[in-house]
Amino acid sequence: MHSFQPSDSERSDHGPTPLEAFSHYRGPDWSPERLLFHQNLERFADRVGLIVGLQGNGKITQDAAYDEIKKLWGELGLSRSNLFEG
Repeated sequence: MHSFQPSDSERSDHGPTPLEAFSHYRGPDWSPERLLFHQNLERFADRVGLIVGLQGNGKITQDAAYDEIKKLWGELGLSRSNLFEG
């Protein structure tokens, strides 16, 4: 059973890598916290797409894909809590 593990550059807090560009957040309620959450949401979506691709190509099991997505979902929720409720 394989597990999707982010690289060292993804684990750092130095912003997106050159291959991981974020779109701009232009909501009417712009704030630095909302911008950061938007970036976290995009990263979540990108990683879910990668996990689904790995599972669809037989590189990881459905259970492993589910576990990784569930973990990422928890991290996104924690990010939201820290940014808006913290």
